[in-house]
Amino acid sequence: MNDNFFAHETAIIDEGCTIGNGTKIWHFSHIMQDCVIGENCNIGQNVVVSPQVKLGNNVKIQNNVSVYTGVICEDDVFLGPSMVFTNVINPRSFVTRKSEYKKTIIRKGASIGANATIICGHEIGEYALIGAGSVITKDVKPYALMVGNPARQIGWVSEYGHTLQFNGNTATCPETGQSYKIENNTIRRIQ
Repeated sequence: MNDNFFAHETAIIDEGCTIGNGTKIWHFSHIMQDCVIGENCNIGQNVVVSPQVKLGNNVKIQNNVSVYTGVICEDDVFLGPSMVFTNVINPRSFVTRKSEYKKTIIRKGASIGANATIICGHEIGEYALIGAGSVITKDVKPYALMVGNPARQIGWVSEYGHTLQFNGNTATCPETGQSYKIENNTIRRIQ
């Protein structure tokens, strides 16, 4: 572990963690053993990062989030306040199921809104946007806009999070001017 990150005096960091340069860990957060946290991450107040979790660079975790074993967040992921991950499909307090943890992958640039729930074993595609309070029960396509319980796709978003309005099979981000193409119900950015 290097010393080029900030941890509030109330934060607990267990041994065996790797924490990247410029990362900030705030009040009452607990980083558990063998976590890998990238550079320039911001881990808010009262966050738990469970053993062996992997966070990429520039991941933002808002207050009151538990990132459980089995979760992988790629670069530039945003986890909104009080959103929830699970890691076992059928939990019981009297049955130990640590060997049954499911992997959940949040791809580059995806954002998960406040109080959303991500059921384990799924992949959230790059730059997808999960609306506040949504419950994800299946894989999410890249650039998909998901809302509701269970969540359903209601559109597509740009890398900057703007709803894309397609004219034929192309759309343009109103903020950046980046163009996107839709083919076979899949979005890709046009270079």
